[in-house]
Amino acid sequence: MSHYQKLLQIQTAGKSLYKITSKIESVVAESGIETGLCTLFLRHTSASLIIQENADPDVLTDLSNFFAKLVPEDNRLYIHTTEGSDDMPAHIRTVLTKTSEQIPVYRGRLALGTWQGIYIWEHRQRSHQRELLVHISGD
Repeated sequence: MSHYQKLLQIQTAGKSLYKITSKIESVVAESGIETGLCTLFLRHTSASLIIQENADPDVLTDLSNFFAKLVPEDNRLYIHTTEGSDDMPAHIRTVLTKTSEQIPVYRGRLALGTWQGIYIWEHRQRSHQRELLVHISGD
């Protein structure tokens, strides 16, 4: 079994979903692994990873709107407010989603479904440099 790792730096421009599927596909191709598992780990507590619809952008808008209602940015609701009104809600949104994903590698490619894309979901209002560790293992 072989292992391949790469640390990607992903610049965000504030609260939004950032499609990173092609970046991950490039790392899988670099790895030379034909059959295995791709593990993604986002090294942050105020952004998350999701696999979601990649065709209709309304899905991403609806998700963002739902989370805005579910976890409001209102300092009166939280104790941890020193980093701004979006910080504690960002932590909660990350807990409700994930910071890691695992995707099978099949015939040298990610085994995503036709309508699946990989996204970093930036939960903070300002831009951030996010670190994503990509680990691929297999043969």
